[in-house]
Amino acid sequence: MITIPVYELLLLPGVTFFFKKDMFPKGRITEENIGEEILFVLQKKEMVPEEISMENIFPVGVLGTIESIDEEGSIKVTTKCRVQVSSVEYADGAVQAEAVDLPDIQDISPEEEKEKFDAIKKELMDFAKGFQWGVWVRSMIYHWKSYPEAICALAGYMSLSWEEKYHILEADSRKERLELMEQAVYELMEIFRVSEEAETAQKNSSEKVYRESAIKKQIEFLQQQLDEMHPENISDVRRFEKKIQESGMNEEARKEAEKVLSRMKQEGKDSHEYGMLYDYLDFVTSLSWKTEEPAKIDLGEAEEILDEDHYGLKKVKERIIQQLAVMALNKKQSGSILLFVGAPGTGKTSIGQSIARALHRKYVRISLGGIRDEAEIRGHRRTYIGAMPGRIMEGMKRSGAANPVMVLDEVDKLAKDYGGDPASALLEVLDPEQNGSFTDHYMNVPYDLSNVLFVCTANTTDSIPEPLLNRMEVIQFPGYTAVEKFQIARRHLLPKAMKSMGIKAQNLKVSDDAIRRIIEEYTAEAGVRGLKKQMDVLCRYAAVKLVKGEQKSITVSEKRVPEFLGNNGIHHEKILENPAPGVVTGLAWTSAGGEILFIETSFTKGSGKVIITGQLGDVMKESAQIAITLVKSLYPDAAEKFEKNDLHIHVPAGAVPKDGPSAGITLVTALSSLVTGKPAPAEIAMTGEVSLRGGVMPIGGLPEKLMAAQRAGVKHVFIPYENVDNLDDVADEVKEKLEITPVKTVQEVLKQVLK
Repeated sequence: MITIPVYELLLLPGVTFFFKKDMFPKGRITEENIGEEILFVLQKKEMVPEEISMENIFPVGVLGTIESIDEEGSIKVTTKCRVQVSSVEYADGAVQAEAVDLPDIQDISPEEEKEKFDAIKKELMDFAKGFQWGVWVRSMIYHWKSYPEAICALAGYMSLSWEEKYHILEADSRKERLELMEQAVYELMEIFRVSEEAETAQKNSSEKVYRESAIKKQIEFLQQQLDEMHPENISDVRRFEKKIQESGMNEEARKEAEKVLSRMKQEGKDSHEYGMLYDYLDFVTSLSWKTEEPAKIDLGEAEEILDEDHYGLKKVKERIIQQLAVMALNKKQSGSILLFVGAPGTGKTSIGQSIARALHRKYVRISLGGIRDEAEIRGHRRTYIGAMPGRIMEGMKRSGAANPVMVLDEVDKLAKDYGGDPASALLEVLDPEQNGSFTDHYMNVPYDLSNVLFVCTANTTDSIPEPLLNRMEVIQFPGYTAVEKFQIARRHLLPKAMKSMGIKAQNLKVSDDAIRRIIEEYTAEAGVRGLKKQMDVLCRYAAVKLVKGEQKSITVSEKRVPEFLGNNGIHHEKILENPAPGVVTGLAWTSAGGEILFIETSFTKGSGKVIITGQLGDVMKESAQIAITLVKSLYPDAAEKFEKNDLHIHVPAGAVPKDGPSAGITLVTALSSLVTGKPAPAEIAMTGEVSLRGGVMPIGGLPEKLMAAQRAGVKHVFIPYENVDNLDDVADEVKEKLEITPVKTVQEVLKQVLK
């Protein structure tokens, strides 16, 4: 018996095969071998005969008989049955194997098998009619005698893996084998159908593309002619082509814009992406890409504009003029990023408009309050639905210039959550070393922001991250004094309110005393926003009287203010009329300006407990503990009072949260007054933190606190010695009305207060 290893050749029993002589080892098949059995063992992978073993062959093989050998060397072999290969090896220069017959399970009748074969044969004949090669194929199909013969003839055209081919041979059930063969034939026919359809469709599509290309070229030529005749009816594509050419974009931006424009041409107006591509091109071509020559800066004109638009703010204006002077010398945008910090209504945002007017530049304001998503600064990537550019680039588009004055409002109110850290995104925008190539995610190309004059505003620096704060120069906006508020109301707020209400100057007159009363009794802020509202209320009330014809000319005197604004004025704390031991006036800073507050202390019979009320924060509670310890050390004889009594410390108003490191000296003085029984004078107030060594440490917000003291009727204020330099920021009219004493230790305060 001759053993021949084969690979990827479907062999089934009952089929006649013709093999080339060179498929067999040289000299192994001769005329003498006719009638001899031949065993085909199926290899799992192709290999040389020397490596063959049971591990790398399939267990089921096919046994056949050599029928004849023709003159051309073709060997005719008829397969007989399936066999189970029990051993295989390479020996004496040939593969040798042993096998036993593997009978089929006869679970289908010959009649049924013939019926199925006739059906598939007819279907193949019909299938072949639809192809050019169908004539010779139908002749071949006609001569097939059995299903195995058909499947073996078609195996070379089927997309069956070697394992799938072997699985057909391996099936013991004739019915199962027939079903597998039937499935393979139907899959083959479907593959041919799909391939033919795809080929036809591709041909049609190619013809269509060539035709479409030719038509588009003609349309483009004709459209160009029409555009020249009717510029008002120019197409989107042509319009964007012209805008890109005229924009002055950098090379990278131009390439990206042209790529999007090319895609827009291909997509056409009916594409669902056309709108997105249009919006992108509309945005990038609306930006100003050309570097503008800096206008000559006239410092005298700038000073006039700043004084015209804003009263007071002397130090702020000086710093702005310095910035403009540096820019004038360098002939370009330079200097620090300015951060205006102050209470609401002090003119931080509006002074940005004045800077723009002084520089003859465009002005744009961007509100950053409450932004949580980094994409609000950097923009959204265009892959997302509803993608938009960031607020910085949107502001650049609105300004229509490459060098506007951009006010970033409420920098201290940036939030941080899962959407990223917007404050970190601002680092690149505000860094002069980086913003020359700022890349917005939506644009995906660099844009030069180095010519933009950035001005930031905030109410406080506490919530601004340190890296961002380091990129900016902080300029404090102190609160306005009563004198400054009067001038602002007279020069700006009242005329604007009358103009917006349509009231002429001859129809409404407001006396100076009336304005001063409004400032004192109806506003409680460092800025003038509340004062503006009161002016609006006054003008609206006057408008009603004028329209009704009750009066043709209205004069508002000090006495008539409640008639116009009502009797519910704002309550300001005033100094105590009857000072008592244990009560001392302190000074506090709030986001709306300065305010005075009273520290009240009292002993009650008890066991030495300390009760602290008034919604105090952790810092003030610690200050209270330090104050108690200091007073015990300063007055050792009074230590027994703390042991036999409960101490209650209260800071009105109880519903308002209070915290900060500036109440220490006030707490010490109040407790000292309590244990000595000596009341502190009502016209004295103080501010400063204390240490356990009795030192008075510096505080912040001194200008606002001193303004609050002067407004409340305080005559004498104690401040930390290290805050003396801050007195330069305090308005002269406030300093003139106050006696200000700098102190280094607690003892200095107590000697002068508790005499």
